[in-house]
Amino acid sequence: MASTDVEPMTEVIERPLRTALLRGWRRKCPNCGQGSLLKSYLKVSDTCTVCREELHHHRADDGPAYLTILIVGHLMIALLYEVFLIYRPEPLTLFTIFAVGSVGLSLYLLPRLKGVVIGFQWARYMGGFGNKR
Repeated sequence: MASTDVEPMTEVIERPLRTALLRGWRRKCPNCGQGSLLKSYLKVSDTCTVCREELHHHRADDGPAYLTILIVGHLMIALLYEVFLIYRPEPLTLFTIFAVGSVGLSLYLLPRLKGVVIGFQWARYMGGFGNKR
């Protein structure tokens, strides 16, 4: 009979996904919820200043930008259609209002969605957020 080498099972500590996502939305550390996740508009801190959780190995990449485009696009297209049907504003007025609205909403959502993506990765042990305990 062939012997099988079986690695001893290590217990994985469950990380609450909802809590991590909400903390990411608030741009706080997904581990403690106290320290700042971002040190500037989109630059992620290397470690949490409160609990010393390492945050540098996140892999958010283009995910937050795609989510931002998806959300802003769907909201603005639906709103644009409704406003056009009901009020029939001048094209330049319509363009100006929706251009400013799109840029403003994008700037608001982008860092929050980056925090959500990092919180998701932390909760699911993705991208280097392995269990060290």
